[in-house]
Amino acid sequence: MTTSEVLLPSTRRALLHRVATAQSEGRAPSLVAAVRRDGEIAWSGARSCVDGHEPDGETQFRIGSITKTFTAVLVMRLRDEGLLDLDDPLEKHLPNTDKGVGQVTVFQLLGHSGGLGAETPAPWWERTPGTTRPELADVLGDEPLIHPSGHGHHYSNPGYTLLGSLVEALRGESWADVLRREILEPLGMDRTTQQARAPHARGWAVHPWADVMLPEPAEDLGLMAPAGQLWSTTTDLLRFAAFLAQGDERVLCASSVAEMRVPAAPHETGDWAGAYGLGLQVLRRGSRTLFGHSGSLPGFLATLLFSVEDDVAAVVLSNATSGPLTGTVAGDLIQIVADAEPRMPEPWRPLPEVDEELLALTGPWYWGTQVHALKLLVDGGLELQPLRGIGRAARFRARPDGTWVGLNGYYAGETLQVVRADDGTVDHLDLGSFVFTREPYERTAAIPGGVNADGWRGLNL
Repeated sequence: MTTSEVLLPSTRRALLHRVATAQSEGRAPSLVAAVRRDGEIAWSGARSCVDGHEPDGETQFRIGSITKTFTAVLVMRLRDEGLLDLDDPLEKHLPNTDKGVGQVTVFQLLGHSGGLGAETPAPWWERTPGTTRPELADVLGDEPLIHPSGHGHHYSNPGYTLLGSLVEALRGESWADVLRREILEPLGMDRTTQQARAPHARGWAVHPWADVMLPEPAEDLGLMAPAGQLWSTTTDLLRFAAFLAQGDERVLCASSVAEMRVPAAPHETGDWAGAYGLGLQVLRRGSRTLFGHSGSLPGFLATLLFSVEDDVAAVVLSNATSGPLTGTVAGDLIQIVADAEPRMPEPWRPLPEVDEELLALTGPWYWGTQVHALKLLVDGGLELQPLRGIGRAARFRARPDGTWVGLNGYYAGETLQVVRADDGTVDHLDLGSFVFTREPYERTAAIPGGVNADGWRGLNL
């Protein structure tokens, strides 16, 4: 499918204008972007300071910390295979991680809440060879923990070096080999590599006060590779975005990638517009939630973002140390497409078959005097929502034992149980010990504390 068949000319014009503005105002040697929607690359465009040499979807740029998301997927695969638990302390799998680092959990490292410092000890790791830090001790330094573990978010590049070493320890081979076999090859990402492969952009620094450039070094990061080594393209990264939105059984199931999108720790006070899941950034733009990751290394800026609800993803890559705000641009590209050409809803269709017992549970239920509605969903699940005002809404999935487990909100992980009377009729619903009845404080239901025998009354009774 060609771009002209996917988006309207006015939408394509708006996308190209946003990219052109970003390259010009950001004073970037080049900038390339692409958008994916409904399983297709819907648009791509680029601008360059050299006429006729715009990068395309196969041109590699360094993607910096987007690499962390790949490392996080590898760790989640280990979890899903039962080789580790996210609550395991690191030392369970990486012995001799001293100075308190061994007690940091895998979950905390994935979500940057382990308390580790943001960077390695000097010299500046992004501009020096990985051989400068041949051992984990060189990456961590003498005082690796600068905050209490688990008490909040503090971004840590060394933390992802530890996760890369964890992958190597449990797989018995290099992080790069595991990455290629378990993610890149299954997803067809043959232009994502540890070292640059032509055609690729060169990294540049642009002088802040003059229109001149300086070439940046491109170092092999060694042990720090799992935090920021990779080179990739817009085409490959859009494939990765589709996987992060939907899952792929060859790599990681849909429920596990959804787990990665859940905020893992609160940010600092006031930083309400963003959070961090397990290897994924979570951003709020108006009413829209975006997921993905940004990345930077000397000479390069990169952002991958996607909206699950809109089924739109955008990738923006540039070969400048600073200047173009790739994260803002990527979010704008998603907004342009999603607002100008909203996603068509699927046609309504009835359920293929009727479960009479579930159907009988639908309708109004009362928690005390607060009315809720229980609805049967097309996937066979249940949804409980308040009918008046703001309250606790949740979806539920059936368990084999006949109970239901909450999937979101206040009741996430809580148990919903249908409690029956001796004659087999439904007496009430028990949701985490709360009783829901068909009538407000129904006399015949087993309500803790009982119901006053005199019943409801007016003011003068």
